Amino acid sequence: MSVSTIIASVKHVLAAALAVNSIPDDWIQVVENKENHYTITLNLPFMHDKIHLLWQQAILDHLSQDKSLKIRSIEWKWQGLVAAMEAPIGAKTIAQVKNIIAIASGKGGVGKSTVTTNLALALAAEGARVGILDADIYGPNQPNLLGISDKPALQGKALIPMLKYDIQSMSIGYLLDSVQTPVIWRGPMVSGALQQLLYDTLWHELDYLLIDMPPGTGDIQLTLAQKIPVSGAVIVTTPQDLALLDVQKAVNMFKKVAIPLLGVVENMAYYHCPQCSNKDAIFGEAGGQRMAEMFELDLLGALPLNTAIRRASDAGVPLVITAPQSEISQQYHQIAVKMAARLALRAAPKKRRFAKIVVE
Repeated sequence: MSVSTIIASVKHVLAAALAVNSIPDDWIQVVENKENHYTITLNLPFMHDKIHLLWQQAILDHLSQDKSLKIRSIEWKWQGLVAAMEAPIGAKTIAQVKNIIAIASGKGGVGKSTVTTNLALALAAEGARVGILDADIYGPNQPNLLGISDKPALQGKALIPMLKYDIQSMSIGYLLDSVQTPVIWRGPMVSGALQQLLYDTLWHELDYLLIDMPPGTGDIQLTLAQKIPVSGAVIVTTPQDLALLDVQKAVNMFKKVAIPLLGVVENMAYYHCPQCSNKDAIFGEAGGQRMAEMFELDLLGALPLNTAIRRASDAGVPLVITAPQSEISQQYHQIAVKMAARLALRAAPKKRRFAKIVVE
């Protein structure tokens, strides 16, 4: 009876932390070693090196509410292993990359690149091996956000990804003469450049490759949908109605091309005044939640408009690095783990073909 009660408590806390309806049975094992001494083993299909300490305390607090339990000791075993999702039939896969996640908005100016960088760093801090592909050929931001000004080395004709903060990255920005150099290319050249950056880079043993998508639903998005084995997509929006209109187009695009949507991140959800602690919904309120409900998606988190994020991004040392224990950095961690968990919860994904795209 005690074992089943403990399992139920663990499931309850994890489901609440990950904002999911249920937790698979094979994620949790509880064994009573001797009277009232237990071993709790959690085999989770995503990494959780830091955040699991919060979950562990929450589980203990939840168990303490049940006065019928006479637990004398608990030995904890937290294990994480990232599995590779099945790619669409006919996809050109990358042997060294397990999962590709598109971070998209359909709208410029919502802070998507900053969210991408900090989510990648949060995943890495939790123990995952992570890379970023900057797919914004016309306006690459990752070199600035990561504080990288060097050019990548070559191995034969292949590019060696840049490495900083334990993150591998590749961007057209690394190959340009300067940050002021414009890319003046037509659509086919842009699509070709994206594929070269993806397939001609020697990625090394990645659990996740996050693709920082450009705004819109144009050539890059079509290339992503037709030729790249994307495991899932996360939508970034601000609460403003004008932003939501464009973001809804991106959601509908991913639905049409059968790329699974892992959830919504609401950025700049409110301004938190550091002097008076007042929260002001400058761009509107709960827009991300309304959009998530409209499309039956999960809201992974709501991030504030904050000067510290801007300063860290401008300095090329993202907030998750400069202030890892801050409340906002912890929000990035929670969003990143929820994203990874939702990808893992795509139980036994069926083989899917690339969707046929019809231009109307």
